[in-house]
Amino acid sequence: MPPEDDRKNILEIPAPGYLLFFGRIHHDKGVYESIRLAKQAGLPLVIAGIIQDQTYFDRYVKPYLDGDQVCYIGPVGPAGKGEVLGRAGALLHLINFDEPFGLSVVESMACGTPVIAFNRGSMPELIKNGETGFLVDDLDEAGAALSRIDGIDRRACRRHVEENFTAGLMVDRYIEIYRKILQQRARE
Repeated sequence: MPPEDDRKNILEIPAPGYLLFFGRIHHDKGVYESIRLAKQAGLPLVIAGIIQDQTYFDRYVKPYLDGDQVCYIGPVGPAGKGEVLGRAGALLHLINFDEPFGLSVVESMACGTPVIAFNRGSMPELIKNGETGFLVDDLDEAGAALSRIDGIDRRACRRHVEENFTAGLMVDRYIEIYRKILQQRARE
């Protein structure tokens, strides 16, 4: 059972199928873009994460919090993360920088939840466009992707993570890289 703080947060989220922003509340992470998309689509948005930039939160997030369509549940710990991610209809990852890796993207897909993300940084390496979510270039494309999100097989999202992002696979791949480096150095 999730700790008390996580249970309180989880009880505040709407029924399954909501859009989810999961990450630091900061300009780089695209919270405002997620709010704009949810508002345009008329869909509920749950915002979960720590407030890293209070000024940004006060200006671009807080004015839109209505407890109905857009709600902020605060940070969610490890015990509640699976439920919050797994109940979402889609994770929105509309980042404003070239993120080197999106842990919440992989965690979301591990829970079977597809992702709509701006096509930048590592997102093309994490998301199989049209299979585990959608890579988009702007909010208009993100809106179009929302209309197709129900066509994503949630089992395919989970399978993609199992086949590409488990700790064991990553260890094996690192060992293989080190082996190749050592073999190359031995030939020099």
